[in-house]
Amino acid sequence: MAISESGTALHQRARTMLPTDHGVFTTYAFDAAGTTHVAMVAGDPSAATAPLVRMHSECLTGDALGSHRCDCGDQLQAALAAIADAGCGVLLYLRGHEGRGIGLGPKLEAYELQDAGLDTVDANRRLGLPDDARDYTAAAQMLEALGIARVRLLSSNPTKAAALEALGIEVIERRMLPVADRPENAGYLDTKRRRMHHDRPRAA
Repeated sequence: MAISESGTALHQRARTMLPTDHGVFTTYAFDAAGTTHVAMVAGDPSAATAPLVRMHSECLTGDALGSHRCDCGDQLQAALAAIADAGCGVLLYLRGHEGRGIGLGPKLEAYELQDAGLDTVDANRRLGLPDDARDYTAAAQMLEALGIARVRLLSSNPTKAAALEALGIEVIERRMLPVADRPENAGYLDTKRRRMHHDRPRAA
């Protein structure tokens, strides 16, 4: 499978079955612009009117190392659980998105600045980096390759929905995952809600 959008080719590299704590997902590896991304698929989302989709940005510290400085690991597990419970949907694991696209090393440098009192936005700016450098072209391409044109997006970030819409994927609903703030990440999440327009929990 190979498609091209905006001059960038997407190639399906592999298709396999991945057993997880949330069930077995059909898992695809897609190569785009030198990076391998992963799509974890439950059911047949191409046959659904608008399947659940999570665009999950790679986060080594949160997803693999269990860091509580962010909510990434919690969001990842909650998204897989929601998709498995629905019986149909896709989790796109987007590599190269570490630290909202600035990379692992700069993210840890930004953490050091946050230790000294800066928030997540000002830390990036102190390093001369953008607030958010992520590009979602590969995500839209993967959805197209999987036969998906309309989605219900699992995200508290309106920018993700706007990016997909701009790339030709219709977002008919955006749904916040039920992940509670932790004491260690409450300030970080509050900054994203105040300065980056992320949704606040309904209870707030």
